[in-house]
Amino acid sequence: MNFYRVKCAKVGEMGFQPIVVGTGLVAWRNLQRTLPSQMEVFSNSAEQKRLTTHFEQKAGSLRSAEDVVADRQILSVALGAYGLQDDLSNRFFVKRILAEGASDADSLANRMSDSRYKNLATDFAFDGLGSFVGLLPSTAEEMIHNYRAQSFAVLVGETRPNLRLALNAETEFQKLADLDVSEDAKWFLVMGNPPLRSVLETALGLPASFGQLDIDKQLEVFRDKSLSTFGVGEIDELASHGLSSDVIDRFLLRDQLKQGQSYSSQNIALQLLSA
Repeated sequence: MNFYRVKCAKVGEMGFQPIVVGTGLVAWRNLQRTLPSQMEVFSNSAEQKRLTTHFEQKAGSLRSAEDVVADRQILSVALGAYGLQDDLSNRFFVKRILAEGASDADSLANRMSDSRYKNLATDFAFDGLGSFVGLLPSTAEEMIHNYRAQSFAVLVGETRPNLRLALNAETEFQKLADLDVSEDAKWFLVMGNPPLRSVLETALGLPASFGQLDIDKQLEVFRDKSLSTFGVGEIDELASHGLSSDVIDRFLLRDQLKQGQSYSSQNIALQLLSA
């Protein structure tokens, strides 16, 4: 473990770079073993501390969508916490998402197929939900935590896109399990979360054309395929530690088979069967 701590620190002098050894499932196992140490070094890097400290200090004074988009550091953390960092330059679009909020069914966030925009608008609550307008301290703290995790995953994804998806799935499954909504609603949230949906579609062997089906039919297929593949048909059950790990392992093995990396097709097929 000390080897990774020292090496990450040395790389960090020129800009942090995660250490990922191997490909596919082998790389995932290596990353899991070293993740606590690597995340500690990453979180204490100068860039991370600068952005998160600024966000922590300013979060309580944010009172409008304009306040968020006017400060690039604030906007970077806010969008990065939801994996929406690609929208950093789309200030008008983000401002509208935040300003309209998510309490009105006709708001832009609610009309987006990607549910992460609704989560962003809900957490900021600038539309005056109840008597509160702004960002709760507990929500700001969670955003900082999510921003660090997402930012680390982005760096991993520069060389291992599949591991970025795996890291995201690991946290998203648990978030969904903790929500107090129906199981159907949780499946719809999965379908509206492109990174998590990609992991499940690959793990279940669903074709690219699957997304063109009627939404209710997609729900039926997702549930049936999950039941036949993992023995459970609900998100809460998939989110249990053992099964969420199985989903990620199967995703990585199928992705590796598709990419033709490292192992022969026969070996990967055997691992899929044993998984």
